[in-house]
Amino acid sequence: MASITLKNIYKIYPGDVTAVHDFNLEIKDREFIILVGPSGCGKSTTLRMIAGLEGISKGELYIGDKLVNDVAPKDRDIAMVFQNYALYPHMTVYKNMAFGLQLRKVPKQVIDEKVKQAARVLDIEHLLSRKPKALSGGQRQRVALGRAMVRNPAVFLLDEPLSNLDAKLRTAMRSEITKLHKQLGTTFVYVTHDQTEAMTMGDRIVVMKDGFIQQVDTPQNLYDYPCNIFVAGFIGSPQMNFLPAVLQKQGGQFAAMFGDTPIVLPEGKGDPEKLAHYIGREVVLGVRPENLHDQAVYMDLPTTSVLHARVDLAELMGSEIYLYADCQGAKLVARVPPRSRTKDGDLIDLAVDCTKIHLFDKETEETICN
Repeated sequence: MASITLKNIYKIYPGDVTAVHDFNLEIKDREFIILVGPSGCGKSTTLRMIAGLEGISKGELYIGDKLVNDVAPKDRDIAMVFQNYALYPHMTVYKNMAFGLQLRKVPKQVIDEKVKQAARVLDIEHLLSRKPKALSGGQRQRVALGRAMVRNPAVFLLDEPLSNLDAKLRTAMRSEITKLHKQLGTTFVYVTHDQTEAMTMGDRIVVMKDGFIQQVDTPQNLYDYPCNIFVAGFIGSPQMNFLPAVLQKQGGQFAAMFGDTPIVLPEGKGDPEKLAHYIGREVVLGVRPENLHDQAVYMDLPTTSVLHARVDLAELMGSEIYLYADCQGAKLVARVPPRSRTKDGDLIDLAVDCTKIHLFDKETEETICN
């Protein structure tokens, strides 16, 4: 098993195009780490540098305590699972899984044991004699995982492995891969643009944008304590609402004024010295959809802050309703229980859970308080 250390890693393409900037990360042995971000943020490039499929322009990459910048991919003790499965179409499942071991001159009996054991774990024993064209997307993905497993690598690298699957299968395969990680006790580095995958699978998440690391933390900490507007908006679905506000002091308490509505910060929320610096200045108020409550449902909800809004669209999701509303010209989304009777066009009072609000610097977009 192995840890991975990336020190001041850069990837610079011809024409002075920098895809990854000063990437520093310590991945612990047996950790499941997720690189997440929008298309073009550098996450797949970083994964390919770990694999050795892309050269490193600057910096040092260690697997365990070995510097591997100039080590060939085949000698790095890693296995990679690709988005498009990359199976050999003319070979059976068994041969696809066995091929890498055959190239390494592993004895036939050992190959047979490893392939059958991996097939058992992944529940594809009944598919070993089939060819890839006779398999569903989910089955092909299991074969690709099995081919990586039989090599017993120190590090698993997975590049958007579920993006070609339908929604139901993606959900099932998420839990399969998480179970597989626990079972194998191997270091997993997983790339995705899907924040739901990141939140449900990773021990830690690396959020990337434009080649830079924005924040590295556990899923819950990223959700509760985002370091800037980008992370706050990227993690969570529907995304956080962002409203223009001016910070003021009201009777000893800080309040973010959204139009003429004061959103009062509870006692102990934020650093008073830091907040005092923003009095009278424009800030960005962040509030997640689940922290806006339909007052008609929660009549006794204690709050000093209520937003009056007009509902443009009430979207029933089964277990909840998303209310897309207009409030003083700002668009927002509230996530309310299905017993809410709100319909399109209704006027609604939304109580803000002020303990859960976030404030951001309008200029730098950095977090002022969570």
